[in-house]
Amino acid sequence: MEQNAPRQRISTLGQIGLQQFAPYLMNRIMGRYNATLRVDFRKQGLTIPQVRTLAVLSVTDGVTVNDLSVYTVIEQSTLSRTLDALEGQGLVRREQGVSDSRIRHVFLTDDGRALFTRAWPAMHDAFEAMFEDVDDAEYAALIAILQKMLKNIRKHDI
Repeated sequence: MEQNAPRQRISTLGQIGLQQFAPYLMNRIMGRYNATLRVDFRKQGLTIPQVRTLAVLSVTDGVTVNDLSVYTVIEQSTLSRTLDALEGQGLVRREQGVSDSRIRHVFLTDDGRALFTRAWPAMHDAFEAMFEDVDDAEYAALIAILQKMLKNIRKHDI
């Protein structure tokens, strides 16, 4: 910033408004999405963190616990309890790393994959409802913007 440049005044949240503040809108959207799914998943004996874990592993199997924490957006302590429960149910398995025995890789079992396959329709229905009046171009633009935002703020390479 130049020495003589005028200072820009920072807008307050009240000036921006909640309906124009993207983090607020993203939190509301994901909160509603999760609340919708929580009802269906509870019937299957699953929690949101468990389904998030199964979902990520259905696409990226064999990831490290650290990477799984980033992908699922679940804190390490919660993820550890989640993995204990899923492993106890025979839905995932953890294997020691080949080059570093401290690293654990997590894999979906056949039962875990089958359970996620049963959970997926509810996730897909909620996704479809969320984007009901959004056309393909708008969706593509949103995804591009979200990817830029993630790149701007991320602390991990994934």
